[in-house]
Amino acid sequence: MERIASFTVDHTKLRPGMYLSRRDGTVVTYDLRFTVPNTGDLLSNAQLHSAEHLFATLLRNSAQKDAVIYFGPMGCQTGFYLLVDGARLDDAGVIALMQEVCRQGAAYTGEMPGKSAVECGNYRNLDLALAKELCAAYGEIIRDWSVEKLQYQG
Repeated sequence: MERIASFTVDHTKLRPGMYLSRRDGTVVTYDLRFTVPNTGDLLSNAQLHSAEHLFATLLRNSAQKDAVIYFGPMGCQTGFYLLVDGARLDDAGVIALMQEVCRQGAAYTGEMPGKSAVECGNYRNLDLALAKELCAAYGEIIRDWSVEKLQYQG
């Protein structure tokens, strides 16, 4: 059985940042790594869930919304995956989009998106303050990111 692409990355050398995980035709997967793997510094379920709601809402309301395919958490609790249509948005555009979404998320003043029993299967787990903190923290991590930094190191 073939190993999936994410299992070929040396997680002992992986640091927080934004990485190009794979290209499948025009679908491009980005590894949005928030914490260092295998250190116990995991994102809590409330952090993952809350950030997922805010990031996904901001991405799907951005000027590049038609390029956004999926945004969701990693099972290992160290970050998220972002899938985009690479025919609509190039690597530099994705970096700029994530930087802008982080700024918007950190400054967000509205209601927590999807925080009702009708909209979410675990709405009581959502915390806007946690989502805003993660937006601000990840925004700092990728503030000076470039296309050259998208490659995994090691």
